[in-house]
Amino acid sequence: MAKNTDIFLGVDFGTGGCKITAIDQDGRLVGEDSQEYQTFFEHQGWAEQEPAAWYETMRRVLHNLQANGVDLQAVKAVSFDGSTHNAVLLDSDYRPLRRTIMWTDQRSVEECAELRRTCADRLFQVAYQMPAPTWTLPQLMWLKKHEPQVLDKTRHILFVKDYVRYQMTGVAVTDYIEAQGTLFYDMRAQAWSTEFAALAGLSADALPRLVKPTDIVGEVTPQAASDTGLPAGIPVICGTSDSAVEDYGAGAIRPGDCILKLATAGNVNVMTAEAHPHPATLTYSHVIPRMWYTVTATNAAALCQRWFRDLCCDKEKAEALERGVSPFQIMGEEAAKSPIGANGVFFHPYLQGERSPYWDANLRASFTGLSIGSGKGDMLRALLEGVAFSLRDCYRTIEEMKLPVNRLFLIGGGARGELWSQIVCDVFNLPASVPAPGDASFGTALLAATGCGRFASAAEAVEHCLTFRRELRPIKNSADKYAELFPRYRAIHDALANIYNGKF
Repeated sequence: MAKNTDIFLGVDFGTGGCKITAIDQDGRLVGEDSQEYQTFFEHQGWAEQEPAAWYETMRRVLHNLQANGVDLQAVKAVSFDGSTHNAVLLDSDYRPLRRTIMWTDQRSVEECAELRRTCADRLFQVAYQMPAPTWTLPQLMWLKKHEPQVLDKTRHILFVKDYVRYQMTGVAVTDYIEAQGTLFYDMRAQAWSTEFAALAGLSADALPRLVKPTDIVGEVTPQAASDTGLPAGIPVICGTSDSAVEDYGAGAIRPGDCILKLATAGNVNVMTAEAHPHPATLTYSHVIPRMWYTVTATNAAALCQRWFRDLCCDKEKAEALERGVSPFQIMGEEAAKSPIGANGVFFHPYLQGERSPYWDANLRASFTGLSIGSGKGDMLRALLEGVAFSLRDCYRTIEEMKLPVNRLFLIGGGARGELWSQIVCDVFNLPASVPAPGDASFGTALLAATGCGRFASAAEAVEHCLTFRRELRPIKNSADKYAELFPRYRAIHDALANIYNGKF
């Protein structure tokens, strides 16, 4: 890296780990690194994280970047993004009161039923969303019922990236896109809904001040500088939710652009010029002012790959260590030996219930069609195909809403695998572009550069800096085969859903 090069950092706190991307003033990649942190699944349907783990993981990733030649003293600004819906409940001194309930948590089914029974229409009118366990409001209603002492002590609420940013700056704020992930934000008024915050057991003075994603909200304190190696006093830009900033960072900044995401979760996000609230989707503002995006989402995508790696792939992990590559590369090579359709094996990725298009917390993951002749390669290929089918299932809602789709962008860690990205392209039977790097941390680095004045606007930043790794085209024969298999995938869901819901 040339000396005197200005560096901008994007720090992403995804569901599975922290990734940091460093770019120069022209958006060129200077360095990137990531590390996972733990999610606790102590009861069926639960998912929680320790807030302290986010800051410590970030420190380790920054240390690795510096060890690999990134001059942290050249950093001119930093911004943050994080998985949304995840409330960090804090006492009067901003100390966490418990682990954070994650957006994948499914414990609040009864609270969602109560919201649907008592105020679903009003809630949808205000927040543009229908009750589901993924949202902050029902999670806090569960705590109000089962852990009232926690809410009694709660004086402040922040969200994942906001809590880490508070540790870096001493300033407690959030952005309006993050707030939209709570169910107690009024979309039309662009303000907190004290009406629905009260249902969560929160007073108005516990809610953070709202700012824009590109606003400078503070500066790195001397203590944070000592912790992280970053210069004291550099500006800290707010940032926003990982979903919003990865759409933006992938170049999806025009109506009709569509994101297919293969990260911990899987998303199908369509950019629109105005809001299109729908009971079966999620609706958010875009990083680009006056734009929106509609989300259909599967709870588990690359999470399924990590789960299978840790459960069944000790041999592949050992080989990866010996070859100096990722275990996922070895798993992909094994999956590639199995034909389209995985020799009759199907996988449904409902490890944590499911959101779109079923909104059914009782669904469970499954391998079906296994025989004595099935091998691990068949299961690995079925896993990749099953997630692709789940995304295609999500896309059915977009088709039913008749939202125009002009371009596909394939993003997330899974998109780096050539086999998996081609499977998705074939299942959708549409061309797709794979941006480079085009992930949340890259988009957040662009927000850091925009917020401190390097670019005139967020749109200019991404148009100037984004490149593409490769362009994918569907393979006709493969697409035809997947078109035949998709109805069977859906039929298996329909049959098993009845069983999981006690209808047998």
